[in-house]
Amino acid sequence: MEYVQGRDALSQLGDQVAPIAETALVIGDSDVLGIIGDRAEASLEESDVDVTLEEFGGEASETEIDRITEVAREIDADVIVGAGGGKGLDTAKAVRENAGGAMVSMPTIASTDAPTSSLSVIYSEDGEFERYRFYESHPDVVLVDTSVIAGAPVRFLTSGIADAMATWFEADAVHRTGGANFFDEDPTYAAHSLSSLCYDLLRDHGVSSIRAVENGIVTESVEAVVEANTLLSGLGFENGGLAAAHSIHNGLTQLEDTHHATHGEKVNFGTLTQLVLEGRSNAFIEDIIDFSVATDLPVTLAELGVDNPSQDDLDRVAQATVADEETIHNAFDVSSDEVRDAMIAADELGSKRLA
Repeated sequence: MEYVQGRDALSQLGDQVAPIAETALVIGDSDVLGIIGDRAEASLEESDVDVTLEEFGGEASETEIDRITEVAREIDADVIVGAGGGKGLDTAKAVRENAGGAMVSMPTIASTDAPTSSLSVIYSEDGEFERYRFYESHPDVVLVDTSVIAGAPVRFLTSGIADAMATWFEADAVHRTGGANFFDEDPTYAAHSLSSLCYDLLRDHGVSSIRAVENGIVTESVEAVVEANTLLSGLGFENGGLAAAHSIHNGLTQLEDTHHATHGEKVNFGTLTQLVLEGRSNAFIEDIIDFSVATDLPVTLAELGVDNPSQDDLDRVAQATVADEETIHNAFDVSSDEVRDAMIAADELGSKRLA
């Protein structure tokens, strides 16, 4: 995998693709294609690569993956270029797996670590988590244009900060408890160190990067946080392992009221709940809550759209969180009741901070 990041990196798309492919299918939703479609097409055509743009419907579902796979086969694409956010990139990776050829990830937002990973998160057409789909290889090229990312709504950057922050706490929990990484192997020391660096960059540059993106500018803090959100988090979670935070995210998707919240926003509440499950001190959790508030991240269920959840709602989330295939079991031996109570405790701490 080749990782390229910097201002105006999109202009390198044709140069990166030409040595490995002759026919490209560029996948992105309508907003993404409106932002980068013309530039991507021009860069590829200048390098004598045939290009077709295909609009992504918005959900990384089996139905959408199958539809776009047929497009890739019809044009005999030998490279899939996924542009956009996590669901668009995960869809592109699945299309590449189905149709063959090379894969280029070209995120237009820094909201998740999907660009570098060798898996897709598959959802139902209604947005409920279904499963992870694993691949033998990573994207061939990851092309990250920070000028494009700085022009996107800042909420996407903060979402990525939450997702990347969870990388450290989950990898550390797996490391300490002897759990398995995403390849069902022992987590590596390198991944643990990269996850720690990821967290340090977020704490050092998170607030500054948000202020820069609010003004549509690229600074060194933006470069640091984009690298943490995309590269370090991607390497960290695959090789270090996931734990409770992402399982709680998956559980929260069972509630339709959370579907407006981004992946990272739900993960952030999952991180706070994981810290409660770990028995971290109130002072430690309150520090993470303070950082979350400073970076405009939700710290309560109400902020995710779940006002006064019923016992049944909380039980649904908790039961989905501890499903047999979930990553929470990499680091925790807990029941759904314990998860439910930890969610209530995390919500109470967050509510106290906002009061």
